[in-house]
Amino acid sequence: MSKFSLYPVTLDGLDIEAKREEIRAYFHNTYDIFEKIFEVLKSDEIFYQKSEPTRHPMIFYFGHTATFFINKLVYMKIIKERINSEFESIFAVGVDEMEWDDLESSRYKWPKVEDVREYRKKVRSLVDGLISSLPLTLPITQESPIWIILMGIEHERIHIETSLVLHRQMPLKNVKEVREFNICPHSSEAVKNEMIKIEGANVVLGKDKSHNLYGWDNEYGKYSQYVDDFKTSKYLVSNGEFMEFVKDGGYENEEFWDDEGRKFLKISGAKHPTFWVFENGKFRYRTLCKLIDMPLDWPVDVNALEAEAFCRYKSKKDGVFYSLPSEAEYRLIYDYAGLRDIPDFHESRANLNFYHYFSSCPVNEFGFNGIYDVVGNVWQWSRTPIFGFEGFEVHPAYDDFSVPTFDNRHALILGSSWASSGNLIMKHSRYAFRKHFPQNAGFRYVVSNSDIKIEQDVYESDELVSQYCEFQYGDAYLGVKNFAIECAKIASKFVKNYTKALDMGCATGRTTFELAKSFNKVEGIDFSARFIGVGVKLKNEGYIAFSSKTEGDLVQKKRVSIEELGYEKVKEKVSFWQGDACNLKPNFNSYDLILATNLIDRLYNPKLFLESVHNRLNNEGVLILTSPYTWQESSTKKEFWLGGYRDESGKEVKTIDTLKAILGKNFELLHVEDREFVIKETARKFQHSVAEVSVWRKK
Repeated sequence: MSKFSLYPVTLDGLDIEAKREEIRAYFHNTYDIFEKIFEVLKSDEIFYQKSEPTRHPMIFYFGHTATFFINKLVYMKIIKERINSEFESIFAVGVDEMEWDDLESSRYKWPKVEDVREYRKKVRSLVDGLISSLPLTLPITQESPIWIILMGIEHERIHIETSLVLHRQMPLKNVKEVREFNICPHSSEAVKNEMIKIEGANVVLGKDKSHNLYGWDNEYGKYSQYVDDFKTSKYLVSNGEFMEFVKDGGYENEEFWDDEGRKFLKISGAKHPTFWVFENGKFRYRTLCKLIDMPLDWPVDVNALEAEAFCRYKSKKDGVFYSLPSEAEYRLIYDYAGLRDIPDFHESRANLNFYHYFSSCPVNEFGFNGIYDVVGNVWQWSRTPIFGFEGFEVHPAYDDFSVPTFDNRHALILGSSWASSGNLIMKHSRYAFRKHFPQNAGFRYVVSNSDIKIEQDVYESDELVSQYCEFQYGDAYLGVKNFAIECAKIASKFVKNYTKALDMGCATGRTTFELAKSFNKVEGIDFSARFIGVGVKLKNEGYIAFSSKTEGDLVQKKRVSIEELGYEKVKEKVSFWQGDACNLKPNFNSYDLILATNLIDRLYNPKLFLESVHNRLNNEGVLILTSPYTWQESSTKKEFWLGGYRDESGKEVKTIDTLKAILGKNFELLHVEDREFVIKETARKFQHSVAEVSVWRKK
């Protein structure tokens, strides 16, 4: 099966043209594998089926990875034109059960599979051309345009694996075997597990930006912890070992499950692992496309809640406290095994990168210094919720890759699986999923006394988000009233109907909540999942916490509750969504008010937003724009500025005049005023700005 495996691209080298060809080969290999795995679906009709209710139909994922390339390239201003704006909107967001993932099927009109295939061909051709033509110097850095291509490739590598999980969850009648996807042909009785001692040491996690392999933002930075001596299981927990838990009534005995686990049992009705099938009085095992006799010596596939419940069961049975390993403990296991990093590691030594099988294999097949499956076979759930290391910074092209998962609800998975490739098999990779998610994941257990030390609230460490929290929810400064509240008040003066409002560019959501005092329904949309996560937390958890910088590294920690703000009675009217103002999904429509606060001078193509916004308003609906008109090329290429420059004749172009020209076709200008706002940087430094507010009524 080695034709499917290919090592990740290194970022360094001496020959630029050779590096381009290396990237090209890696891109096409990734694209080919992704399309190949969709051959598992028996017919095009199956693309419109869901593997489970919390997921989109498979057509979404088939289009998603291609649109990711285009959306990121447009956003980073590497390309100017879209290929298909409709596809690049409906396939953009919705893969992780976030509050803002819109899974309501009635909102979507899915395109034909053949049209998505044709779209993917166009994307393939465009990206291939960019690999040849984009500026390239070595080593490749995060600032390089080629980095965005690598980001798209590694993103698709992730979806190769997660799509295989979804295909495996499909009813057997909906899938077919693919000749090249060979599963492991052998199994035996379960091996008896045993414990191996790992000596304690100081563990340092993270890498710096000079590392020669692509990394996601959460891999960079530094975290150190001393880990005491501990013991780890020699093997992953096999189907045979887990069978004892199932037969002893482990799924029925609530003492082995925490609150989240009991909720999972109630909702799912689970009595055994997802990929076990009970028929004719015995358990069988679901591989990608068929049922086989239970391979007792293969690793069990379970979610984190099931793995934790087994550890509690075994602890009670043996009188020893077992748990899942922490991220730091796993690193010591990795080091004990003598492993290094890709490309030093060769996949022939482990069941990963599609080199051996399209399935798991016996837990005693691939050993590393006496411990088996340290990498490969199945991912291993940890007890560590993912968090950002010291020095963590989001990448501007993909600010919602990691931060939305820093919520103590996403547990790290460690070590890779048979379906992992690319960045997924690297030493420093860090991936996390919600604990109830099925993955190609199992677990090993440890006996440990080490604690996990992580920061509990991401918004206290995210400087930009904290700054906006202070702006919207913090104190008033320099005698200037709260801008978010004042904008909502202005809106109430001009709107005739109060059924539905859109807060476009809602940031951390204060105006969205304020508008809900008047409107029956308010939707807040922002491009940044980091920002809307604040509004979601306030709505669902009743508070937000953030840090307000005072001086140097000193901060004042603040906490605001929904009761203090007076929103507890209106919160159910509010919803938050992630979206691109220049390419919104068509279901965002029929508004009586659209409020775009300090937005237009931050869009990559504001004219696109303005030329179509009338289609989203009801008759006599109101559009309110506020902006200080701070045009800068870091946000908007100069050719797309609406003002702040001289035209070819030397005449000054003012933004308000361009707004009148664009919006005048469909709107009547009702009102213009100036409105101050203040953003605190430190206790003694503030951004004091004046936004122009313009109010427009749809003709």
